[in-house]
Amino acid sequence: MITVSDRVSAGHAEDLSGPAAAAVLRSLGFEPEVRVVPDGIDSVASALQSAVDDQITLVITTGGTGMAPRDVTPEATLLVIEREAPGLSEAMRAATFASNPHGMLSRGVSGIAGSTLVLNLPGSPTGVEECLAVVGPALAHAVALVRGESTSH
Repeated sequence: MITVSDRVSAGHAEDLSGPAAAAVLRSLGFEPEVRVVPDGIDSVASALQSAVDDQITLVITTGGTGMAPRDVTPEATLLVIEREAPGLSEAMRAATFASNPHGMLSRGVSGIAGSTLVLNLPGSPTGVEECLAVVGPALAHAVALVRGESTSH
């Protein structure tokens, strides 16, 4: 779990999206740890690469996926991942559009780096919960596939 936010990393705001994502991930059987980094290609790419190097199976980012000038989480993610997994991001955008038309403004990407699955989620707790409700049922299977584990699904 990586929360991407200048304000949270500087202590000017409380991280709400990271803990929201962590709660959903725990309910799905994952054991997330939340880390906060400021917006920026270098800070996000470094945090992602560190998770990949540590062989973390699933990395969820929250924040930095919109259209504001400092929203560069997708660009940082694309520097780290080796293969995209667009179906995950497309499913999240499509499913959440009905409840929030601004969901179409999300530029989040998903992909694979080594044996790590990376997903970019929006920075709002509601957006995080809605997105994870969409992809959550497929995450354990996706992680198993990325890690090269046989699966009966």
